[in-house]
Amino acid sequence: MNLPDIRETVLFGFAFLGQAGLRLLILIFLLLAVWTVRQLSWPLARRIVRLSRFAHREREYRPERQRTLQGLVADSLGGLSILVAFLVGLVYLVGVSADTVFWTLGLLSAGFGLGARPLISDFLAGASFVFEDTFSVGEKVHIGEIEGVIEAVNIRTTHVRSPSGELCIVPNGEIRVMRNYTRGRFSTADITLNVPASDLRQALPVLEALGVEIAGEIDELIGPWQVISKGGVLGPQAELTLVAKAKFGAGAELRPKLLALVHERLAREGIEAG
Repeated sequence: MNLPDIRETVLFGFAFLGQAGLRLLILIFLLLAVWTVRQLSWPLARRIVRLSRFAHREREYRPERQRTLQGLVADSLGGLSILVAFLVGLVYLVGVSADTVFWTLGLLSAGFGLGARPLISDFLAGASFVFEDTFSVGEKVHIGEIEGVIEAVNIRTTHVRSPSGELCIVPNGEIRVMRNYTRGRFSTADITLNVPASDLRQALPVLEALGVEIAGEIDELIGPWQVISKGGVLGPQAELTLVAKAKFGAGAELRPKLLALVHERLAREGIEAG
């Protein structure tokens, strides 16, 4: 091999190493960029959500709502960074033209949309949670056959901790009907008692008067109770139900107090109830 051939080989080698080194630097930069965005996604999401404090007082988000939005925004930032890095890698590392990338991306999106409808439904449902205040972290809900407290809300799934301790992961696309116990306006404190049929005429006005009397004395009770008969069957014993509304979350605590008051008042009137 003569001197000119050796020189051309050396120059080609340097050029090849230069291109390979440039591609390696671009790859390292993309990986670092994705890693950085993933690490900063939660702090950035926290700062974005905290902008709500500059809104009107009635529109400011609750702490639970802020934690829910932080998870959704953080996941969105992380997914967007991966998508952008993938497209940049196709253009600068693989050498695909920008027009080809956009055309290919459009075709892949159409095919992906047909083959991954459940996954897309999960993402769209998670994105809708950003704008709708359906539920938040820390609230007790009932979704399908799952009941528990929400621990995390991501862009694709919602994590619910059941009363027995299991962690249930529910895809957002499957959340159609949900019962939110935390946002109720009142709790029930109904009482059921059996009154002898011979004392029914005497017991009804006593119970109605007692409901009006204690409505102004017990703070947890919302208005007087209503005396009804669910079964409507008259026999030796008549079953009566006192439909009482308590302040939200105070129903279980209020029910024993009402039982004691009813028993005391009926005993004072000489009415035996069971």
